Amino acid sequence: MQLGFVTAIIPEADLEQVFATAAAYDYDCVEVACWPAKGPGQSYGGTAHIDVAKLDTRYVAEIKQLMHKYEVQISALAYYPNPLSTNEEEAKVATDHICQVIAAAAELGIGQMNTFIGRDPAKSVDENWPRMLDTWGPLIEFAEQYQVKVGIENCPMLFNDQQWPGGLNLATTPAIWRRLFQDLSSSALGLNYDPSHLVWQQIDYLQPLKEFASRLFHVHAKDTRVDWHALKDAGIYAMPTHFHADKLPGLGDVDWGSFVAMLGNVGYRGPVCVEVEDAAYEGSLDDRYLALKQSSHYLRNFIPRRYSTIPTRK
Repeated sequence: MQLGFVTAIIPEADLEQVFATAAAYDYDCVEVACWPAKGPGQSYGGTAHIDVAKLDTRYVAEIKQLMHKYEVQISALAYYPNPLSTNEEEAKVATDHICQVIAAAAELGIGQMNTFIGRDPAKSVDENWPRMLDTWGPLIEFAEQYQVKVGIENCPMLFNDQQWPGGLNLATTPAIWRRLFQDLSSSALGLNYDPSHLVWQQIDYLQPLKEFASRLFHVHAKDTRVDWHALKDAGIYAMPTHFHADKLPGLGDVDWGSFVAMLGNVGYRGPVCVEVEDAAYEGSLDDRYLALKQSSHYLRNFIPRRYSTIPTRK
């Protein structure tokens, strides 16, 4: 396995600073944020450490040079929108850019992009399903043409009243994944598996690794802590943010030794990327760098670096 981090946590950094940070904090790889580069305050904007709209031969060479210089790989290109948004313009921007990110992953020789399925939160799973198939059937065909795998993260994206009750991402539970992979059976579609989202849903985060082993394309390392007193006080219909908080690996309820051991048992040998969303480490840029340093130090207990040469005794 390779240890990495999601670059969206340091939007202030340019791409070389991202690679330098990874090297300094003992990461093997990075999942690079690739939102549309529309600038601050623009609709649908976000972090773009690689601007896929400007990718040409020279840009590709510059990126590969940075990878070689810092000995850090790119695990995937990342873009997490809502391609099933009820806003037609937003949905079109999302699907068009997903295609651009897929094409960029192929051009860079990465072969992996991560995203969300999306959802209309006001509709049930069954009501969302026909539109999901209409949207994602062509997207997965596009990914197949470019020989790129698409990893769907399982975050429900449920943070406020506008996203109630379903959240902005459909593929959040084993029951839904099972149906998804039956109806979209392409080997290009899989999971960017994040155990933290299963913890607060009270779903076993270890058992699904066995059933969906062949669909594990990428893994996120994020923890969560459930406030059981708050949950018992507010109940399961409360907004999830009322009874859980995202934490750095090792500071929540995920048993990382058991989790990494199970990944190994089911044959997963891919990237495990830290996703920093811990409010205790968001006060400043220094705090976010500290979060990356602390997460690497902790997870290296379970994911050792694979060195290119074997040390010999002198």
